[in-house]
Amino acid sequence: MPADLGEGRVICHLDALLTQREMTLTELSAAVGVSLANLSVLKNNRAKAIRYSTLVALCTALDCQPGDLFTVTSAQD
Repeated sequence: MPADLGEGRVICHLDALLTQREMTLTELSAAVGVSLANLSVLKNNRAKAIRYSTLVALCTALDCQPGDLFTVTSAQD
């Protein structure tokens, strides 16, 4: 396993996608069946993991791809 694996940071762009789509977190919560609290954790970059089923539901509701929702920064960024 590479020594630098895991040193980057995953950044969630949920807030920007919601703004672009003129959608509220409450509307997204209802659409995907995920609690407001859990979506808030994700939106504020405090999540440690995400289930594939949640990722698929978010991408479907937001009409996006995982790369639109998340980016990975290197340790140097």
